[in-house]
Amino acid sequence: MPWKETCAMKERLRFIDSVESGLYTMTELCSRYGISRKAGYKWVDRYVQEGVDGLEDRSRAPKRCPHQMRQEIRDALLVLRRKHPRWGPRKLLGYLKPRKPEWCLPAASTVGDLLRREGLVQPRRRRSKRPSAGPPSPEVTGPNAVWATDFKGEFRTRDRQYCYPLTLTDRFSRYLLECRGLSSTATAGARSWMERAFRKYGLPSGIVCDNGTPFGSQALCGLSRLSVWWLKLGIEPLYIQPGHPEQNGGHERMHRTLKAETTRPPSVHHLAQQRRFNAFRKEFNEERPHEALGQQPPANFYKPSPRAYPARLGDMEYAGHFEVRRVRSDGTIKWQGRLLFLSEVLIRELVGLEEIDDGIWSIHFGSKQLVRFNERDRRLEP
Repeated sequence: MPWKETCAMKERLRFIDSVESGLYTMTELCSRYGISRKAGYKWVDRYVQEGVDGLEDRSRAPKRCPHQMRQEIRDALLVLRRKHPRWGPRKLLGYLKPRKPEWCLPAASTVGDLLRREGLVQPRRRRSKRPSAGPPSPEVTGPNAVWATDFKGEFRTRDRQYCYPLTLTDRFSRYLLECRGLSSTATAGARSWMERAFRKYGLPSGIVCDNGTPFGSQALCGLSRLSVWWLKLGIEPLYIQPGHPEQNGGHERMHRTLKAETTRPPSVHHLAQQRRFNAFRKEFNEERPHEALGQQPPANFYKPSPRAYPARLGDMEYAGHFEVRRVRSDGTIKWQGRLLFLSEVLIRELVGLEEIDDGIWSIHFGSKQLVRFNERDRRLEP
């Protein structure tokens, strides 16, 4: 005798026939067919409501998924990514969170998966992080404690004119104070725009910079005419080591974003290029979230300095025990009837000499110690 074949659908039809016969109780039928009473009543109710079709298996897929991204959130993320193609998942979420507090935003990894599925992510090689070989960066405790400045590498606008972007940032808040396209790295242009920044935002305590023109020179302690002006304003020049731009890493990272957003391709002329710099600066300060700031824009943390730009800039002052000399037009001072060359960047400035040992003098410009001077052999030593 061959085996009888059956399936779930046939068993359910037999179960319904047995129920309609009225010969058995529901308890007896459920025990006979090996199902619970709850399941038995379920199949009876489906048959009554839908007929034989109600006995078919239904999809077990959940009707809703609490982790599924809502369509409006998905669309907002894609629109924002296409507008800012260099913003990652964390920045996109950091931008949307304060603007749509009622939304339940997904995790950054979920957003990353969405961007990859939509073809909005270009694979790139990961760069290994190397520790800085120089001294640690100065500790920053609040806005205007330390600023950073540099010239972004020069490029040509489409009218073949060179553009040298001068940038100035606050290291605590990452606020981009100035981004100005200049025609050269000359001291006059840099000083003019820095003076405007000082008048608008006040004075910082120090400025991190490299040793190149116009911030440094081969003169005493690397000072330039621009850094001499900073010292007279009470601003300490904080030079990084030559060949170590990573010591001003935050500023250099901003430069990478600036270059990608505003110079590829360059504008038709300087005026159009400056408009792009201004638009980038506004977006960078007021919209772009920063990871080091908890995905908030720099404008939420920056406030101007209480140290206002002085109406008049006088000479440096020294304590009473200092010997004070004014640097002549050829960069020399007169000492014991003879001329001693210091530097041309200090022309017409007052320097102070403090005796630290018998015949050994320390030469200062304000708070900055320049060199030591041995009056016996008239040698200058670092």
